[in-house]
Amino acid sequence: MQRMWNSAHLSGGNAAYVEELYELYLHDPNAVPEEWRTYFQKLPADGNTATDVSHSTVRDHFVLLAKNQRRAQPVSAGSVSSEHEKKQVEVLRLIQAYRMRGHQAATLDPLGLWQRKVPADLSINHYGLTDADLDTTFRTGELYIGKEEATLREIHQSLQQTYCRTIGAEFTHIVDSDQRKWFQQRLESVRGRPAFSAEVQSHLLERLTAAEGLEKYLGTKYPGTKRFGLEGGESLIPMLDEIIQRSGSYGTKEIVIGMAHRGRLNVLVNTFGKNPRDLFDEFEGKKVEGLSSGDVKYHQGFSSNVMTAGGEVHLALAFNPSHLEIVSPVVEGSVRARQDRRQDKAGDKVLPISIHGDAAFAGQGVVMETFQMSQTRGYRTGGTVHIVINNQVGFTTSRQDDSRSTEYATDVAKMIQAPIFHVNGDDPEAVLFVTQLAVDYRMQFKRDVVIDLVCYRRRGHNEADEPSGTQPLMYQQIAKQRTTRELYADALIQSSVLDDDRVQAKIDEYRTALDNGQHVVKSLVKEPNKELFVDWRPYLGHTWTARHDTRFELKTLQELSAKLLEIPEGFVVQRQVSKILEDRQKMGAGGLPINWGYAETMAYATLLFEGHPVRITGQDVGRGTFSHRHAALHNQKDAGTYLPLQNLFDKQPSFELYDSYLSEEAVLAFEYGYSTTTPNALVIWEAQFGDFANGAQVVIDQFITSGEHKWGRLCGLTMLLPHGYEGQGPEHSSARLERYLQLCAEHNIQVCMPTTPAQIYHLLRRQVIRPLRKPLVVLTPKSLLRHKLAISTLEDLAEGSFQTVINEIDSIDPKKVERLVLCSGKVYYDLLEKRRAEGREDIAIVRIEQLYPFPEDDLAEVLAQYKNLKHIVWCQEEPMNQGAWYCSQHHMRRVAAAHNKGLFLEYAGRDASASPACGYASMHAEQQEKLLQDAFTV
Repeated sequence: MQRMWNSAHLSGGNAAYVEELYELYLHDPNAVPEEWRTYFQKLPADGNTATDVSHSTVRDHFVLLAKNQRRAQPVSAGSVSSEHEKKQVEVLRLIQAYRMRGHQAATLDPLGLWQRKVPADLSINHYGLTDADLDTTFRTGELYIGKEEATLREIHQSLQQTYCRTIGAEFTHIVDSDQRKWFQQRLESVRGRPAFSAEVQSHLLERLTAAEGLEKYLGTKYPGTKRFGLEGGESLIPMLDEIIQRSGSYGTKEIVIGMAHRGRLNVLVNTFGKNPRDLFDEFEGKKVEGLSSGDVKYHQGFSSNVMTAGGEVHLALAFNPSHLEIVSPVVEGSVRARQDRRQDKAGDKVLPISIHGDAAFAGQGVVMETFQMSQTRGYRTGGTVHIVINNQVGFTTSRQDDSRSTEYATDVAKMIQAPIFHVNGDDPEAVLFVTQLAVDYRMQFKRDVVIDLVCYRRRGHNEADEPSGTQPLMYQQIAKQRTTRELYADALIQSSVLDDDRVQAKIDEYRTALDNGQHVVKSLVKEPNKELFVDWRPYLGHTWTARHDTRFELKTLQELSAKLLEIPEGFVVQRQVSKILEDRQKMGAGGLPINWGYAETMAYATLLFEGHPVRITGQDVGRGTFSHRHAALHNQKDAGTYLPLQNLFDKQPSFELYDSYLSEEAVLAFEYGYSTTTPNALVIWEAQFGDFANGAQVVIDQFITSGEHKWGRLCGLTMLLPHGYEGQGPEHSSARLERYLQLCAEHNIQVCMPTTPAQIYHLLRRQVIRPLRKPLVVLTPKSLLRHKLAISTLEDLAEGSFQTVINEIDSIDPKKVERLVLCSGKVYYDLLEKRRAEGREDIAIVRIEQLYPFPEDDLAEVLAQYKNLKHIVWCQEEPMNQGAWYCSQHHMRRVAAAHNKGLFLEYAGRDASASPACGYASMHAEQQEKLLQDAFTV
């Protein structure tokens, strides 16, 4: 209660008045003015949301029973002495039943087609109560109806009104009692239907008029053209309007929205303020300048600023493909990046909204993965408002026993105890109320909340589709169904809030604005505050360059290296880890050659020193799957952790390192969203094994490799994929290099396979220091992490650069070389050891460290040294139908032909295989020996 008196205007002589208002609000929220009700609703919850009434005798009886029994047991009627007390207990059971199951008796379907049996425990007869008890007075317990006692008739009626009208509330699965009480008070105190002012009602109608008006306009102007219209679900537009305005009043500065195609064009125009004329141009096929491929109009993103009571709010609509739910974790990543930029750890300043379809919400596994990340350290965003546009049909599947195995499409949200509000889309005021509840809950408890907007799909899956062929009964009803706007307009006319002329004026006003190509969002800010944006200007307009100056001053490098070895006093490091740190100390002093783990760690340290944040996530990134990184140290005394890279110097950029939960798809999508919003940072996702990235193939195909060319969306995400054939079987060998190379075109991504510590050091530094922003796919080693030949020096780090091609390193006379072996990755060291063992001076081995963009010029420069070549061979560990052979051979052939038209590129590697690798160690060894021999003799 004391939180109310923080503001000056609520102190002094006004305090008593406000306290009276607050007490009145607690007993009857509808009895106070709407602006005060809104203010009181937004007060932070402190667990004392109950009205200040005395405890009932029955409640006292519960407490007494709990003391007398070793474990709590439900009170049975037989344990209570008098008949009235027996009935009193049953009344309390009735109240709880409505809270738990009232949603099953609510009128949620606008079409009236749902056939649901009313649960027996919602009847008074189920509890041994009869009509004769209706006028008997009972204690209300914690029923929030503003009185300690009421007749059974009043109690039952209030429960029916609260839980069984057009809102179906599910919150009793929440374990936290404060949250449950919060919902009980908010719902029951207004009987599930607060009184809204005429001004609010008029605004609701205006938003519905806009939603319906755009669809009718497009349907008339572009008949039969796909637009995946919102018709039947128009209440989404006032719902979004309320979320934006109400969250803005909390101080929110940015809102990021992800949604699939249904209703997207309507949201763009009526929520984001996209100029209708621009939308019409897209319908007429106008090409977007600067995009090589582009995308359909209902996948496009957008951003704008709108004004709210709390100030200007930046809105961003995420670009998305037709893979429905995959945009949800992308939104979460973008939101987390914005929160990190604002140092908004609580999630007050940036709000995520995810809009789903009912069938996709129930059917797509990434929904579960996204929910699972919602409260984890590395991925939490302070709660997401989920809106399910429940059309009651998925494409053509409408039978519930075909579309899901749960009662509701939203049941998956219960896994994280998210409250769920089912609401009839044809009741705009009920929609408005649950929207306010959802925003207030998210802001106060910082958890996800779900609104299930039960509506329908008036035109079928798209406007060229004839739905009655597969849903005859549904579309017979839809043909007779009046629109949400018409129904609500009639209700306002009947209640004398508006007259016919004013209703028609709203229609005409909107139509005129569309005809004139005017913005139709009245709160749109025409000259937005640019401080709310992420500034991408330094990264725009850069052409591809392979090289960049990644040198770093040696003395500072050694100082950072020493700093990383400073461990807090009393911190006990595990024995093997201690040996790694000792070795790193020697490496920093020049006493030991540098290995992979040291070079990688120093890349992060130097980038932090130069002002670049670093974020690394994956299933084992702290240690590294192969125990090479140990960026997070674990105290053997108390299991506490220490990250040296977070403690290099005061006011350093952030270094975030999180071992992720066991997901590839949602986590990689999250990191993609994060990287598209943080251009200055090095953002890394590391697969536990490179093979596992195939669990995130949708993210790779639809976002990472094509996002720039479809949407103009730049991304500097780095993927580290452990790769190498060491006889570990088909699921722990191949990162599926061929898949990434097949996706390469138009300089869309970078695919590299570095083989030395200095190479990974300069490659990671190049990724951030160079202003070009392209996704980077790195096939990282496993056994090479400690290979005696895979070493570098401090000078290599301080003075070198990333080499796309590495020439022969042994002192072999180029004039004697008749066979040139080209390769990438670990197989190089096998070839090198074999060549040295055999003393062959007629063979040179050249590493191609960057497979895309393929470095033809650099390779040609190397080949120019070998004048007497008779054979040129590509050697790989992967089967012929995999690896780099098919996707890269044309580049190598072109360079070879330019060097000597008589040279024919030959292949040395495993035979084509349906499996990435064999599972037998002996077979692996035989295959490996054969491909090495082939490289020297074919």
